[in-house]
Amino acid sequence: MSRAAGQIDERKAEAVLDAAGELFSERGLAVSIEEIAKRAGVSRQTVYNYYGSKVEIARAVAAQRAEAMAAPLDANIGDPLSALSVFGRIMLEKLANPRHVEMMRATMLAGRDAPELGPAVYQAGPAESRRRLADYLAAETAAGRLAVDDPDKAAAMFMGMVTAQRVTRGLLGMPLTEPDEDLAASAAECARRFLRAYAP
Repeated sequence: MSRAAGQIDERKAEAVLDAAGELFSERGLAVSIEEIAKRAGVSRQTVYNYYGSKVEIARAVAAQRAEAMAAPLDANIGDPLSALSVFGRIMLEKLANPRHVEMMRATMLAGRDAPELGPAVYQAGPAESRRRLADYLAAETAAGRLAVDDPDKAAAMFMGMVTAQRVTRGLLGMPLTEPDEDLAASAAECARRFLRAYAP
């Protein structure tokens, strides 16, 4: 995170990430460090001390969201159906959030001028979520509750099942979910079908 790791005020660091996530979603990556600092209620120097650059802020925002998405895996060891259902529901809730879609669009556009941005956000966000899911599938397989021969590939397959064509719809300005769609039910159905394929 910071170059001054021993002196981080976690509340201020969290405020910076919250402010950055909101501003990136509202106006794209063109927002300044000064604007992020103002919304977070901290000084410009504090933002630089904690994160160093706008790319690092975007990476940290993505990592924060990946951690929230992976939390159900740690909370549901031994219960793959619950773990995958909640993991999938959180994915769908993110995709149904217009601000999340706007941030993805903004990252894509900003990547033309900052080619390091896309890979940084991808590795800290989606790729980290997939790694955490792959680790969970490997652990459940080792415990005899699943039979997954390639956890990384299986994790990518599950995430693909859940998102389906939703990302494309969102990037084209279309709603990612139906108005009356039950996101929890959709995620649970994907989880059940996935687990049938990998039953021991």
